[in-house]
Amino acid sequence: MKKILMIATGGTIASRGSVEGLSPQMSCREILGFVPSVSAFCQVETLALFNIDSTDIGPEHWAAMASAVRSRYADYDGFVILHGTDTMSYTAAALSYLLQNIAKPVVLTGAQRPIDREVTDAKRNLTDSFLYAADEESFGVCIVFDGQIIAGTRARKSRTKSFNAFSTIDYPNLAVIRNEKIVRYIREPKPQTAPVFFERMAKDLFVLKLVPGMNPQVFGCLKQHYRALVIESFGVGGIPCSGNNEFLHAVDDWIGSGRLLVMTTQVPHEGSDMGIYQVGVRLKKHYDLLEAYDMTTEATVTKLMWILGNATDFDEMKRLFYTPVNHDIIL
Repeated sequence: MKKILMIATGGTIASRGSVEGLSPQMSCREILGFVPSVSAFCQVETLALFNIDSTDIGPEHWAAMASAVRSRYADYDGFVILHGTDTMSYTAAALSYLLQNIAKPVVLTGAQRPIDREVTDAKRNLTDSFLYAADEESFGVCIVFDGQIIAGTRARKSRTKSFNAFSTIDYPNLAVIRNEKIVRYIREPKPQTAPVFFERMAKDLFVLKLVPGMNPQVFGCLKQHYRALVIESFGVGGIPCSGNNEFLHAVDDWIGSGRLLVMTTQVPHEGSDMGIYQVGVRLKKHYDLLEAYDMTTEATVTKLMWILGNATDFDEMKRLFYTPVNHDIIL
């Protein structure tokens, strides 16, 4: 029987109501008590790392989760991380970069309603997660939610209240679970070499969503605090170029100061392609910048945090950024 470690971090699945709203309060033992059937196919041990709303999760928490998996990697066949849904896609992407080449499953799951409610998605999600984590073919970082198995770098929360909260962006589901059976759409061999663990992630990057009429002086304000900037541009990507070229001057100053610039799109699907329009070609032709293509914003941000924490040379950063990890980019 497979041995699985459940790592609790809080979230809606562990929440109870109060006068100030839902907040995580349940213990691991209480949560497991709602899914007694999992004992039929796996042995579960627990670790309570934190008990917080996922809005409060950040890089230091990702590092703690990665460290928990790393220090216990040899002792368990798989890991199930309970997590709030609001930032779960960021955590799944971050762990994809901190836990690379792993031959065991690291499954993130949670719920849209607490597990002690009469109507809840928590019991199914948790049972499905243990089922997937205990399966011989499973490996890598993924989200299991509403019967979908989504690669850790491809998930996005697309609904705030419905049980089908997550979508996979521009990549197929790895599998689905129907009637407690795993139906795999993508089969890959497990890694045969040793896993590679990382610890450092930098936080000094900013995501700037372009809106019509934005003042380019915002670049100067951001320079005081950040060394990397992700611009969520319009459509396939570009910078406003008409008039006095203020945006191009701002980009020139940003990159000239030794800071990193990454271009992506605010459109949910199909990614960027700066080689189509003049507003993109002009920018990419003249500056050393990175383009996210079909990477999600969640993957782009967390991959940059990992890169900034482990590299300083632009060429090395570029190599790492364009090296696929857990299906994050298709070139």
